Amino acid sequence: MSSGSRMRVLVVDDERPALDELAYLLQRDERVGEVLTCDSATDALRVLQEQEVDALFLDIQMPGLNGLELAQVLTRFRQPPAIVFVTAHEGHAVDAFDLQAVDYVLKPVRAERLAEAVRRVGGGDVRPAGEQDLQIPVELGGVTRFVHRSELTHVEAHGDYVRLHTAGGSHLVRAALSTLEEEWAPAGFVRIHRSLLVALAHVQEVRMDAGRCSVVVSGPGGPGGGPGVELGVSRRHTRQLRDLLLRRGQS
Repeated sequence: MSSGSRMRVLVVDDERPALDELAYLLQRDERVGEVLTCDSATDALRVLQEQEVDALFLDIQMPGLNGLELAQVLTRFRQPPAIVFVTAHEGHAVDAFDLQAVDYVLKPVRAERLAEAVRRVGGGDVRPAGEQDLQIPVELGGVTRFVHRSELTHVEAHGDYVRLHTAGGSHLVRAALSTLEEEWAPAGFVRIHRSLLVALAHVQEVRMDAGRCSVVVSGPGGPGGGPGVELGVSRRHTRQLRDLLLRRGQS
């Protein structure tokens, strides 16, 4: 979408009242131009193969092809539209994180919440998926908000969950540490312990004491805004970490 132009969106929901209401709210937004609608993911896929849209406002629970499955298909598009999931179910937020959704809006949809989703779509930060700073949905007091992956200092395993740490706090989400290790390696996340990943970009110090290695990452308050957090590095990962940091420094 070019700067200053009005966006073209496609709304997909199998329930007609919800579809009509969402389309009505979007048409009232001055940043939105044309609003297309479909009552199934299959029909939406047909439209998307023939026409280009800037954003897809997509329900999840639909008969046949569901919203998550459609979003997965769209990841194969050369230039997929931005995806905003609009659903009555909070439990799919982690799946949305895997599919790099721009936003995750819970029904019943409030006009001001939808306006925020439109802002996120049209904020000039919508890039091809491979270049995007991944936005991770987290639940805070019943409200879904997004944390940028670039804000994460380290990730800690907690059974079937992981705790995502930032300089300002932490968030528990359902995911496997091994999966994140594989998927986030290109973004500079490395394993330093069987239960820890660290973001190389946030490593402030590497310490050696009696043969034991540790790293210091940003603490509460952000870089320089508070004491750093010291994380132990297992012996088996020490050499790999030092080699990575050395190469990073040379580059």
